[in-house]
Amino acid sequence: MDGPDLREPVIADAVAVRQPAAHLIPLVLASPHSGCNYPATFVAASRLDPLTLRRSEDSFVDEIFGSAPGLGAPLISASFPRAYLDVNREPYELDPAMFSDSLPSFVNARSSRVRMGLGTIARVVASGEEIYAGKLCFAEAQQRIVAFYQPYHAALRKLVEETAAQFGGCLLIDCHSMPSATDAIEGRCSTDIVLGDCHGSACHERIVDAARCFLGERGFAVALNAPYAGGYTTGHYGHPRRGRHALQIEINRSLYMDERNYRRKPEFDKLAAEMAGLIQRPARSSANAWAARYKPFGSAKKRAVQARPEFREETPRRRTAEPSLDDPYRTAQFKPADSEVKRPFVKPLISFKFEDKWRQSLGCGVTVRRTRISSPARLAATIVSLPRGQSPTAEGYEP
Repeated sequence: MDGPDLREPVIADAVAVRQPAAHLIPLVLASPHSGCNYPATFVAASRLDPLTLRRSEDSFVDEIFGSAPGLGAPLISASFPRAYLDVNREPYELDPAMFSDSLPSFVNARSSRVRMGLGTIARVVASGEEIYAGKLCFAEAQQRIVAFYQPYHAALRKLVEETAAQFGGCLLIDCHSMPSATDAIEGRCSTDIVLGDCHGSACHERIVDAARCFLGERGFAVALNAPYAGGYTTGHYGHPRRGRHALQIEINRSLYMDERNYRRKPEFDKLAAEMAGLIQRPARSSANAWAARYKPFGSAKKRAVQARPEFREETPRRRTAEPSLDDPYRTAQFKPADSEVKRPFVKPLISFKFEDKWRQSLGCGVTVRRTRISSPARLAATIVSLPRGQSPTAEGYEP
């Protein structure tokens, strides 16, 4: 698609924000992938028919959670389709193979999502078919990001901050749907709903457990972080220590729609009523119990260690080595701020592996090398995730 028409496509109300008459509960709901307004220029440039383009779409999810404003929580949704621009990504996750010109150095071209063809500008639809008949130019990607991505996240960020300011904390529920995965032997779907909290780092475990219990009591088969642990939105907005929690929910499409002709099933209204109950659940409990700051403990802390590149402690830290795109394990090295150091660093003293159930669940070991400093509570750590069967690669590390 060399020499494209860069006129901005007309998508009325590209970002829809439905505000409640009164904001009664500390929730914000987002539906980033339910948009179905496909620009004519985009459809013309695609090698796929309009029906196939919809395979990446989380159809009707904004309607499933449409009761939120009436229950006292705002709902934000994108009207443009995910195949056109995916706001559940970093702003510049782009595949260089899709473009006729070179990309700027700030573009993240090596993320796992880019390798799968599902970057900010997707190369394929969810079923794997290539979207574009020709190549794009970076100016066109930049135009989409400025016109659609930035307004969406500006509106979402405003909702989160306003909610946190009003209630002292905020829970963002990022709403999605997933293709059905049918068990050929039993003839039924193995999982109805997947909850994702980025392996414990984006949301307090009590919130996750409450949602999981609520859904389980209503007969849903619920999984946690498998196969969807949470995308960019969950990880970016979920900061439990600051009172910002984010939880991703994926609903199996076979529960409410015919996936071939994109029509609602008779069970659609019942599912929407169940999700209305899920929205109301926090309103029946104390907001302070889950919206306030907290320090991870127990299993949540262990999951956070394995999911994030740094061991988060209350000690102020400054980054001494930025993660490199060339490092497939995204290793990050940290040490306490100069003002916190009472004695010089010494060589690492301890190396250990988590070999318990978390290794089995994640398929990897986590090696943490610690350095003794002014007190045992203030540690410099390098966390390296290793594929199963490989030995630690942090040997010889010196702070």
